[in-house]
Amino acid sequence: MAQNISWKDINRLAIPAIFAGIAEPVISIADTAIVGQLGTIELGAVGIGASFFSLVMWILAQTKSAISSIVSKAFGSKTLLNLQDFIPQALILNFLLGAIVFVVSVGFADAIFSGYNAEGQQKELCISYYQIRGWGLPISLVVFGIFGVFRGIQNTIWAMIISISAMVINIILDVLLVYGWEGLIPAMGIEGAALASVISQGYMLLAALWFLMVRANLKLKFSLQLNPQILKLLKMSFDLFLRAGALNLVMYLGTSLATKYGEAEIAAYTIGLNIWLFSAFFIDGFSSAGNAIAGRLAGEQNVEELKNVSFRITKTNLVIATGLALVYLIGYNFWPLFFTDDYLVVEVFKASFWVIILTQPISAIAFSLDGIFKGLGKTELLRNVLIGSSLLVFLPFVLVMDSFVGNLVGIWFAFSVWMKGRALPLYINLIRLKHVS
Repeated sequence: MAQNISWKDINRLAIPAIFAGIAEPVISIADTAIVGQLGTIELGAVGIGASFFSLVMWILAQTKSAISSIVSKAFGSKTLLNLQDFIPQALILNFLLGAIVFVVSVGFADAIFSGYNAEGQQKELCISYYQIRGWGLPISLVVFGIFGVFRGIQNTIWAMIISISAMVINIILDVLLVYGWEGLIPAMGIEGAALASVISQGYMLLAALWFLMVRANLKLKFSLQLNPQILKLLKMSFDLFLRAGALNLVMYLGTSLATKYGEAEIAAYTIGLNIWLFSAFFIDGFSSAGNAIAGRLAGEQNVEELKNVSFRITKTNLVIATGLALVYLIGYNFWPLFFTDDYLVVEVFKASFWVIILTQPISAIAFSLDGIFKGLGKTELLRNVLIGSSLLVFLPFVLVMDSFVGNLVGIWFAFSVWMKGRALPLYINLIRLKHVS
């Protein structure tokens, strides 16, 4: 008989996942803060370049959730031996996917950043940044694939160790490569920030491969004959690619409109986006636990406990999001100064930051339920909800706000309504859930 999930089981997965998850936004925040001291144009360029990198990464890295779902279901049903050749094949697939997208996107970099309304020196800096940072795409996709395997076997500690150590390495390299060091290392500006990220991603790959090959109790083998689960992985990944494409359409529109409003606006938007993403990754710790546990319970066919865990995780994330909102509110005037001393950028940021704060609890519900349904492998549902909320909610709302408000407040209000449009359908589907497969 399947056992119920205790808080100890949830926390054992969630707490390491929180630290692993926030490492990525902390790296982005460090990049933004360090480069922000160079000037407003540089800050905006990194914001645009990093936004596009994140756009591509979020689309492609959806294979992590698909891999996690497949592995966690096998873990719950005690059929991991059937995945001996699946895991290497999935990782090779991730590498090839990242490499192809990197080559194509670098070739069209000028057109891509023109689409973000970047011009002149700012566009040149965007291209320079991405031409270096983009090398990390295939590397990161393999790392995320391995992290998906770790999550599937109910282990988030290894990802935490790798992510935190990479964060430290990245921040140290940021300072050394952006500003230079005593004549021994030349100051490279925003190119230094991009190079620091690629080096730290290379370290993550080596560390992740070591944990997978040496520490994980998995018997892996390479085979030219495709494992049957590869087709399922491709189907789930395609659904999640489409979903992430809609998500990044939202991100693109936000960045593009902020760039259109002016240099101070895109700089302020970059700061706000980094804080919003930090919250998302922080909340995602318990969502990751829900992802792993949901797949395991699906393998055990334990629907009653699945719903129980889902509601517990959602309530916990609501408490966390409320706490983050209070921290942001208390430091309302302080946070922008961490990134820049430009008076205009600070004032533009403060004029819209309150909307980001109010959105935190809504985001908590949406992210929690996202994790649960990814664990269940319900990728068609997630695809339809995200595409529907993006095209039918965010798009018309942000265009109306652009016409009548024309500033960052309108963009962040559109984000808030969009998150509501994502959360409600998933909540209804969870209540109606009768069985899992």
